[in-house]
Amino acid sequence: MDKSKRPPIYVVKNKRKNNESSYIPTYLTAKETRFAKAFHQSLTNYEPTPLVTLPALARELGVGQVLVKDESKRFGLNAFKVLGASYAMARFLCEKLGKSTEEMTFEALCSQEMRDRIGEVTFVTATDGNHGRAVAWAAKALRQHAVVYLPKGSAQQRVAAIREAGAQAHVIDGNYDEAVRLSEQMAKERGWQVVQDTAWEGYTTIPTWIMQGYTTMAAEAMEQLSALIDSKQPTHLFLQAGVGSMAAAVLGHFVATSANKNVTTVIIEPHSANCMVLSAEENDGRPHAATGELGTIMAGLACGEPNPLAWEILQEHADFFVSCADYVAANGMRVLAAPTGDDPSIVSGESGAVGVGLLAALMSKQIYHRQREQLGLNENSIVLCFSTEGDTDRDIYRRIIWEGVCREAEDMTR
Repeated sequence: MDKSKRPPIYVVKNKRKNNESSYIPTYLTAKETRFAKAFHQSLTNYEPTPLVTLPALARELGVGQVLVKDESKRFGLNAFKVLGASYAMARFLCEKLGKSTEEMTFEALCSQEMRDRIGEVTFVTATDGNHGRAVAWAAKALRQHAVVYLPKGSAQQRVAAIREAGAQAHVIDGNYDEAVRLSEQMAKERGWQVVQDTAWEGYTTIPTWIMQGYTTMAAEAMEQLSALIDSKQPTHLFLQAGVGSMAAAVLGHFVATSANKNVTTVIIEPHSANCMVLSAEENDGRPHAATGELGTIMAGLACGEPNPLAWEILQEHADFFVSCADYVAANGMRVLAAPTGDDPSIVSGESGAVGVGLLAALMSKQIYHRQREQLGLNENSIVLCFSTEGDTDRDIYRRIIWEGVCREAEDMTR
């Protein structure tokens, strides 16, 4: 269906899901991913981010429970991306040293002795903001360099945060996917090392390490779920997707380690960057790209080309792919910022709040009763969402929360 003609919430059932399959790639098995969590625990000031229960919101929406993993608390960086970037960069440096990651702590890799042994490395990446800041932060801690390319229209706060973390930041006259191609080109020309969370022919190892890093977030959530008083497991996973690496890593971890095989997984993206929906609609097993400007307030999800490694997992195990209008995410931000009853407030950015925004729309508006029934949402549903970022663009956050912009039927441009 043409993007301009799509309803505010557009649902595609995954026809390729194999309900009998428990397959995930070896690199996402529990045996392989346990090293990522151990490595993250070696970082200074590591602690699990909160898993927040929102019982008043659940009552308001008519579901059993709403749970939100709040990644705004991750290492003071206001987003989850550092989990992937730090682990992948550490593994790269360990290979240069001829050592395994489990032999090296982050602190050891940050030492001047290691810098002297490894030599000078320049890491390069493309980003909509959060991944670039994570690469910049990790490179500085590891006594190395970073260069970051951002797409046209990137928020000045995100550019400044990357520079403040010690990296060079360049905004290009192109979209995210063009920034990815530029980073690859510059790496070839200048001998730099690409650290990107998407894969292409000849570049797959580092994206698998980044996805392994993301599983720490899922592992924490599962431990926190087990510690809850009622210890009920989610019936629904709401996971947002840009290139799909985070969604595939979290879903892969749940498939590999959870005894609960009946969870319904919903993959969410903006209408304008709907590569997952397009791929599911084509139903030929191949990832398909969204083209054009990819304009959306959900900057972290403004990616047109799926990570083929992630798509392999998502088409095998996800139940539904959903694209939505920007105001759905904006409303999610407002719901989390101004909670019902005694629920705690959560500062969630545009890409972080889309899961809660989608749930709120589906459960509170009668026009979505068919989609609600299709996804199996009801009074017994326990929905787990991941708020992947805080207010990483404070100007837009203020405009949405304080000034009420990006409401239903509004077109908010940047």
